[in-house]
Amino acid sequence: MFTTLGHYLSTSSAITLLVIGLLSLYFIATLWIFIYRYRLLDKRLAYETDSLSRLYMGRAKTVAKNSVLYGYLARVDTLNPAILKAAISDTIRVSTRGLTFLSIASSTAPFIGLFGTVIGILETFAKLSTQKSAALSVVAPAISEALIATAVGIFVAIFAYSFHLMLKRKAYELGSVLESQAEMILAQNGDDPHVSLGR
Repeated sequence: MFTTLGHYLSTSSAITLLVIGLLSLYFIATLWIFIYRYRLLDKRLAYETDSLSRLYMGRAKTVAKNSVLYGYLARVDTLNPAILKAAISDTIRVSTRGLTFLSIASSTAPFIGLFGTVIGILETFAKLSTQKSAALSVVAPAISEALIATAVGIFVAIFAYSFHLMLKRKAYELGSVLESQAEMILAQNGDDPHVSLGR
């Protein structure tokens, strides 16, 4: 396998190598974004779920100190639904950074790979035009090598799209838990709108 890969890279043009290099960077960035964001969202979701369960069980009238809402509520003197809504929106915005790149990578990686394949096939036909005879045994290996760029592009796109959906789902769960906490706080403290919940 490594011999075949080495032969492919050594016989490829600069454009094909650029395409493979770009797709490799896409894949590395995709993995890094997924691992970092997934761990961050998972940790934040655990904190918020614990805070919500405390509210549900009546053990607290406000969010836990490790909840992201606590920091926002600590800065205000009165309970305000707009503050809670802004806190939730800001948290989701910060937590979903990198999802745009995953979406772009999943959309463009196959086309980048296809571009590399087209260039490879054009180069193959250009080389074959100088030969007197072009049997299938000569043409087939050259075209199969050119198709590697498309395969790499599809490979990157599958992971980028899957990771995008997984992170999007985690962000949705986080938003739902935060909204539930906000509703519980408003319901439990509705009789006293001037209570300071973050202190």
